[in-house]
Amino acid sequence: MAIDSKLRGCDLVRMKVVDVMTSGEIKERASVLQSKTQKPVRFEISEGTRASIEKWVEDELMVGSEYLWPGRFHERLHISTRQYARIVRDWVTSISLEASAYSTHSMRRTKVTQIYKKTGNLRAVQILLGGTKMDSTVRYLGVELEDALAIAEAIEI
Repeated sequence: MAIDSKLRGCDLVRMKVVDVMTSGEIKERASVLQSKTQKPVRFEISEGTRASIEKWVEDELMVGSEYLWPGRFHERLHISTRQYARIVRDWVTSISLEASAYSTHSMRRTKVTQIYKKTGNLRAVQILLGGTKMDSTVRYLGVELEDALAIAEAIEI
């Protein structure tokens, strides 16, 4: 869900079941209000993610939960961003990757980085991230002069 949604960790952990499910079905697209910008961001939910979420919402931990990622304790309605970070670190370590190279934020960047590399479309990336300033999107992706020149060189006129 982190890769599909491209949400910041604070927004991902606050997702509710109703954000991704309606009438017992997992939605193909969802919309979440971002806490940083107070603007909604829409995203697709890939087939694989929909299948995983379908199994997850059937889990006994989910009974009666309003949140997609419920906390373990009654006073916690959803997992914390720190718990989310630990889950990512443990998962990365379990598949023998270097934990320092991956984070909750790298999950947010994964898909948009690939979209930018394949299309060169910064505006699409900005929209998908729910960003408000193109400069921020450029800095976020680490777009350099070399990237711009490579795109320009690929276009024949």
